Amino acid sequence: MAMARASSGLAYPERFYAAASYAGFDGSPNSSAKELTSKFSNDSALLLYALYQQATVGPCNVPKPSSWSPVEQSKWKSWQGLGNMATTEAMRLFVKILEVCCHFYSESNLYGSHHNLSTLLSPPPPPPSFPQSNRRKIQHDSKTEAVKENGNSFPETKTISTENGNLMETQDKDVVSEGLGSVVVYDQWIAPPISGQRPKARYEHGAAVVQDKMYIYGGNHNGRYLSDMHILDLRSWAWSKIQAKAVAESTESPSPALLTPCAGHSLVSRGGQSVTLVGTSLVIFGGEDAKRSLLNDLHILDLETMTWDEIDAVGVPPSPRSDHAAAVHAERYLLIFGGGSHAACFNDLHVLDLQTMEWSRPTQQGEIPTPRAGHAGVTIGENWFLVGGGDNKSGVSETVVLNMSTLVWSVVTSVQGRVPLASEGLSLVVSSYSGEDVIVAFGGYNGRYNNEVHVLKPSHKSTLSSKMIETPVPDSVSAVQNNTNPTRDLESELEVGQEGKIREIVVDNVDSEPLISKHPETTEHLIATLKAEKEELESSLSKEKLQSIQLKQDLTEAESQNTDLYKELQSVRGQLAAEQSRCFKLEVDVAELRQKLQTMETLQKELELLQRQKAASEQAALNAKRQSSGGMWGWLAGAPPTQNAYDA
Repeated sequence: MAMARASSGLAYPERFYAAASYAGFDGSPNSSAKELTSKFSNDSALLLYALYQQATVGPCNVPKPSSWSPVEQSKWKSWQGLGNMATTEAMRLFVKILEVCCHFYSESNLYGSHHNLSTLLSPPPPPPSFPQSNRRKIQHDSKTEAVKENGNSFPETKTISTENGNLMETQDKDVVSEGLGSVVVYDQWIAPPISGQRPKARYEHGAAVVQDKMYIYGGNHNGRYLSDMHILDLRSWAWSKIQAKAVAESTESPSPALLTPCAGHSLVSRGGQSVTLVGTSLVIFGGEDAKRSLLNDLHILDLETMTWDEIDAVGVPPSPRSDHAAAVHAERYLLIFGGGSHAACFNDLHVLDLQTMEWSRPTQQGEIPTPRAGHAGVTIGENWFLVGGGDNKSGVSETVVLNMSTLVWSVVTSVQGRVPLASEGLSLVVSSYSGEDVIVAFGGYNGRYNNEVHVLKPSHKSTLSSKMIETPVPDSVSAVQNNTNPTRDLESELEVGQEGKIREIVVDNVDSEPLISKHPETTEHLIATLKAEKEELESSLSKEKLQSIQLKQDLTEAESQNTDLYKELQSVRGQLAAEQSRCFKLEVDVAELRQKLQTMETLQKELELLQRQKAASEQAALNAKRQSSGGMWGWLAGAPPTQNAYDA
C-alpha cells in the first residue's frame, strides 16, 4: 500500500467528507448504494463502503447478516476485513481509492465528475510569483545568491543535507558550470540550483537518463494522469520542455499522434507492478488490476520477438502486492522487496532465479528496513539503493542500501520532516561524472505533490575481494573464480544446504589488471588462498555427498522396517478383529444363558408353589378322612348326631 497522504488543499477530515459527498455518501449507511454501484465496479464500491463505515462508525461490531441477503453479507465482510484500522487511515485510503477509481472511469460519462473531484480536492492556487532574482526558493530548502568572482557572476548555493538526522549546510559555488561535478560530499542529499520552467509537481512518473540528461514523462497530479515530457540537463541544471509525439504507423493517417497519458508502468492491464529489464526481456511482477485485486503473477516480454510469456515458477512466491521495488542482479536473480496490500505494508525480500524459475526467501541481515510501499530503487554494481515510500502512517526518511551479494542492509543517510525524499512515487535514476556514480531523485507525493530535484553521491563500493582475503568463506559456499570480466563478474553461487540454506551470490568488483601489475605477490597470495578454499570446499562437498548417500541408505532401511511393521500391524489388527468377533459371540451366549436362568428360577418358584398346594390338599384329605371315621364309631356308641356334628 502506498504511503498515506496528508492534506492537499483541504485538510482532513474535511477532505474526506468532501470526497464522501462526491461519491454519494450523505451519512446514512444505505444512502449511496445505488449511486456507488452506478459509478464504480462492485469491488470498488464495497471497498469504499467499508472504508466509509470504518472512518465514520469504527471497527465492525454489528452481527453478520442473514444468508438470504448476499449484498448485505458482502458489505459486512468488506467492513469486517478492515479489522482495527485507524479512522484517519481509513479516511486517507478512501480519498486515494476514489482518486484512482475516478481515473479508471474517466473515459465514460464520468469525466466531468472526475474533473469536479480534482477541483474539489485540489490545493489552493499558489501565491503570486516574483522575479527570480528577488524570490527565495523556500520550497526547495535552498538559497541562491549571486557571487562575483574574477568579474564573472556565479550562483552561490547553500544546499541542505543530513547526517545522523541533523541538518547540515554545505556551500558550492560552481554548480551551474560543473553540473554533477559540483557534488563533492558523499552519502548526503543536496538540492542543486535549478533553472528553467519546472515541470508540474507529480508522482508515479517515468524517468530515464540519456547522455547527461534526465527525461521525465507522465505522472499523476490530483488524480489526473499527465502526458508532458521534460528534460533536465544534468550539466547545467536547467529544465526544458519538449513536445513529444508518436510517429504514426499507418499511411492513411501520416500525421503524428500525441502520446497517451500514463502513470507508472502499463504494459499489461494493471498498475503498481514492477517492470525490470533483464537482457532483452522485460520481467513484470505483481500489481493490481482495474478492480483493485492484488496480483502476484509473473510475465516476461521478449523485446526481440515482442511475445508475452506467463511464467509458472516453482517455490513459494511473494504474497500479492503492489507498489513494491524490483532489481536484477548478475543478469540472473530478480529481487523483490516491500510493497503493500490494501491494509498493510511489507518488508520481506524474495529472490527469483531466472534460470531455474524458482522462488526463494533469503534471510536478510544488517539494518533491515521498515515495511514500506511506493518506494523507488536503483542499482549501482552490487548495491541496491532504496529511497522514499511509506507505511500507511508516515513517509520513510531513511535512504537504505542492500548489498545484493551478501544480503546485508545498511542506512546511507536520513532526512527529517515532510520533505520530498520521504515521498511515495518519486523517481530515481543514476548518472555518472568522472567515473563516479550520482543518484538523482525527482518528484513524489508526501501530502503534497513535489517537483524538486535532489542528488546524492554514494560512497558504497564493493569490498568483497578484501573480505575474501581476510575472512574465510563459509563451508556452504562453493566459490569458483571467474576473471573474464575485470569490472563486475559473477564470482560464485552458494548452494542450498540440507536445512534449506539460502542461495547467495558473490560478485568480484576488483580491477584485476592494475592489481596484477602493481601487487603481483598479493595476486599470487589471493590465487593461492582461493585454491586452498576451493580444495576445502570440494572436500566439504565430498563429505556432504557421502553423508547424503548414507542418509539415503538409512532412509531405505527405515522404509523397509516401516513396511514390515506395517504388515505386522495389519496382522495384529486382523487378530484383534477375530477376537472381537469371538467376544461378541460369547456376550450373546451369556445373554441367552442369563435369560434361561431367569426362566428356570420362575419355574422353580411355580414348582414350589404347586408342591405347597399339593401338601395342603393331602392334609385336607387326611383330615376329612379322620372326621368321617369318628362319626361312625360315635353312632355305634349311641351318641347324639347333633353333638357329633358340633364336635366335627
